[in-house]
Amino acid sequence: MALVEMSAVDADHFHRVIVPAARPVVFRGLVAHWPVVEAARNGDEALFDYLSRFDRQEPVATLIGDPEAGGRFFYNDDLTGFNFSTGRARLRKSFDFLLANRDTARPATLAAQSIAADAHLPGFKADNPSPLLDPAIEPRLWLGNRAIVAAHQDPYDNLACVVAGRRRFTLFPPESVADLYIGPFEKTPGGPPISMVSFDDPDLERHPRFARALEVAQVVELEPGDALYIPYLWWHHVRSLEPVNLLTNYWWASEASERGQAFDAFLHAVLALRALPESHRAAWRTIFDHYVFGDPQTATAHLPESAHGMLGELSGEEALRIRKALGQKLAG
Repeated sequence: MALVEMSAVDADHFHRVIVPAARPVVFRGLVAHWPVVEAARNGDEALFDYLSRFDRQEPVATLIGDPEAGGRFFYNDDLTGFNFSTGRARLRKSFDFLLANRDTARPATLAAQSIAADAHLPGFKADNPSPLLDPAIEPRLWLGNRAIVAAHQDPYDNLACVVAGRRRFTLFPPESVADLYIGPFEKTPGGPPISMVSFDDPDLERHPRFARALEVAQVVELEPGDALYIPYLWWHHVRSLEPVNLLTNYWWASEASERGQAFDAFLHAVLALRALPESHRAAWRTIFDHYVFGDPQTATAHLPESAHGMLGELSGEEALRIRKALGQKLAG
């Protein structure tokens, strides 16, 4: 399934039309004017020289995978650990590794992950401003060679901008969760739970529903300067295609922080509801549909506004008071 592509968009249209639609959109050439993209066009050395201008030389999270893994950051065979090592290294060390191995047929896989620009590359954000987002949103950089990141989802909206190399994204809507065979929540390669399916060699006997996921998959290959909007909680599998790849992304949340995080509510629901008898879970499903996922006004239309309580419009102070009471119950 092809993604919607646009060659021009402004911030107003992006936030007023595209984000509320909650569908992925490709923006060709959105950041082609960035100095970092222009540096990358002049070669890997020019790119690394440009980044070095901002580098504070503080170590960043860095993964190294064995050549036998073929670039896939994943679990070991019995899911007790992973098929890669983790550590922290200065960017200069990653630059040198990538340059030394760019002509190697089967190199180890390197991924310098989620590099916070403000902390590690001060000045980068000002030199390469996002044309669509609030300047306060901090970009993160993702540097590596031919790495494969398993399908996962993030509790944020995401604007991913390819700076160097090419990346192939395979996206699925949130409702594909059952068809992607998600792995453990407690022990994950990089934060969020991931799909256990090998996209290179899917085992449809073991994962038969993955065929259904592929029917709704959206695949796109991005060149330097291109950007992709990934909506909140959309699944995305990412393959870097060149010996040197750099991506800058922006995460932002629409959730009000004083109300807590939706994922925390999910964890508590799993803890409190999953082991209940089916009849009890069915009853709670109806209650959740009515009060949480249904039309908010349906639950309160018969009440005066003064009696809406926690079902009405909450101030930040009221939300914090409810969170405090909830915390006390959980602690007890």
